[in-house]
Amino acid sequence: MIPNPYDDVHFRRIEGVAKSRDLVFLGRLVSDKGVDVLLAALLRLKARGMRPSVTIIGSGDEGPALREMTTANGLADLVTFAGALEGEELVALLNAHRILVVPSRWQEPFGIVALEGMACGCVPVGSAGGGLKDAIGECGETFPNGDAAALAEVLGHLLASPQRQQAYRELGARHLRRHEASAVAAEYLRVLQAAIDSAHARRRERGVARV
Repeated sequence: MIPNPYDDVHFRRIEGVAKSRDLVFLGRLVSDKGVDVLLAALLRLKARGMRPSVTIIGSGDEGPALREMTTANGLADLVTFAGALEGEELVALLNAHRILVVPSRWQEPFGIVALEGMACGCVPVGSAGGGLKDAIGECGETFPNGDAAALAEVLGHLLASPQRQQAYRELGARHLRRHEASAVAAEYLRVLQAAIDSAHARRRERGVARV
């Protein structure tokens, strides 16, 4: 299996950017992406006396409803809607966060956003269904799709353990190397070369058989 690549030129650690914020979401604000699941988990954490900051990066049709949900549940002081960002502004903001949450309700085919966050020093926490678990590997944690209670449990334990976060970050370097564009291209070239060599071998065999 050849993994998908991420943009390893732009998504990277930026020296001097402190990890001063807790949770970040990056994606479209649509129902499939599960931002409401993250907000429900945040409400559970708040009930336990935990008050992590959350930054929501992105735009979409569900934006107004999510803002209303945030206000209605008394979470406005914890949640920042940053809008759609790109380029260095996006990379710098990811660098400032400790944990990237990918709470997709649907079965993500892969989830490159997990690699982008990981490259910026975030520990990824994502839905277990679909391909997100492959993108995360051993460098973060998963929870059942759509399960806000399970997400709250995972985030609660991870937020309370900076040592665990750091251990995941240290695992991320090797995992990311497999997903760098040059590494993925080399794998495709290897497979194509093997196919060419196999075709040449078959032609040689047919030639010998005719003799």
